[in-house]
Amino acid sequence: MAYTKEDIIRIADENDVRFIRLQFTDILGSLKNVAITRSQLEKSLNNECMFDGSSIEGFVRIEESDMYLRPDYNTFTVLPWSPDENRVARLICDVYTPDGQPFEGDPRGVLKKVLKEAEELGYTLNVGPECEFFVFNADDAGKSTLISHDEAGYFEVSPADLGSDCRRSICLALEDMGYEVEASHHEVAPAQHEVDFKYADALTSADNIMTFKLVVKTIAKSHGLRATFMPKPIAGINGSGMHTNMSLSTLDGNNAFYDPSDSLGLSEVAYQFIAGLLKNIKGMAVITNPLVNSYKRLVPGYEAPCYISWSAANRSSLIRIPASRGQGTRIELRCPDPACNPYLELAACLAAGLDGIKNKLTPPAGVDMKNIFHMSPEERAADGIESLPGSLEEAIAAFEKNDVIKGALGEHVTEKYIESKKAEWDSYRISISQWEIDNYLQKY
Repeated sequence: MAYTKEDIIRIADENDVRFIRLQFTDILGSLKNVAITRSQLEKSLNNECMFDGSSIEGFVRIEESDMYLRPDYNTFTVLPWSPDENRVARLICDVYTPDGQPFEGDPRGVLKKVLKEAEELGYTLNVGPECEFFVFNADDAGKSTLISHDEAGYFEVSPADLGSDCRRSICLALEDMGYEVEASHHEVAPAQHEVDFKYADALTSADNIMTFKLVVKTIAKSHGLRATFMPKPIAGINGSGMHTNMSLSTLDGNNAFYDPSDSLGLSEVAYQFIAGLLKNIKGMAVITNPLVNSYKRLVPGYEAPCYISWSAANRSSLIRIPASRGQGTRIELRCPDPACNPYLELAACLAAGLDGIKNKLTPPAGVDMKNIFHMSPEERAADGIESLPGSLEEAIAAFEKNDVIKGALGEHVTEKYIESKKAEWDSYRISISQWEIDNYLQKY
């Protein structure tokens, strides 16, 4: 829905909105906000709200800290869990410099820049995310544990699925905020859930993912539980992914990935996009899988892809082509996890796909009839199947060699992001894990 300034003021007054959260996202994907009162709403809608960017991860130095928040009017919504009186609304904002220019370190602005490049080539990107998460019990201090009384499995129902009430409340809250929830269900692991919402243009989808995380955590807490998007909180069971379904549309609305004359129903553009993803996926991994913990999920045996391949049928492949054709033709990238920054993730995915289109790349043969997890290293090598980075350190190194992804993110984000990820890896590298204590302390 396209809102005007007058619409927002009217809706705010009709709903007794007294506080407005001006939301934005730092480069690591953490949601931030500046809260204003109703009296400051007109000022914010005139792009006059300023904040201190020097305190935000990856933004600016203290001597150049002033930043302005420019609200996207179409993101205005009243938060359904706010009280009936003195209600709270939110606006998602772009970050601008004092001289009126888009701030190069704003992840939302990074995605907009790559989307503009796609538009100049005649395409728009549509995205449908599949977000998984865990819901655990809280301890006496209100912090999350790894304990859950839920022992359900894939698609199970109550009473085995003890998280169904919480998941139902999440779906209702999302619908109150304008989401079209397509499906929700219990996932493979105990205490693991998935909610799928309808595809949208890439910018809206990235906004939706950030809002989804906020809704899930807020509603879980209202049920006395704690939700986490950590990719692999428990060893020995499946981790949480964020499979990303993507399609390109031409500017007149047709699906650019569909060609009914092709044996798989895929267009030349679709094959080129797949080839671009496969070519750049190692360099993208630090974006799609940003944590030390992300690489505990990308191991054989737990359904998460760890080998670089594509298929129209094989769920062990990194890229899968779901069965739907026509306007539903899409590419599913299965490695991203929900800890990623969705703005940077979608910017990287689109830049990689456009690299394939611009350079007319051809993907290798699809791996349809083999379970890649069951292949030996020699068999994978014979078929030219490489592996994703095995650690955050490897992912950082691959990113630093990839000019396509660095170019899409821009110099500022690239520098700040890698600086942060190297610090994260160094902190992990010198820490002593419980595994080391259990295996070495008494033995040596």
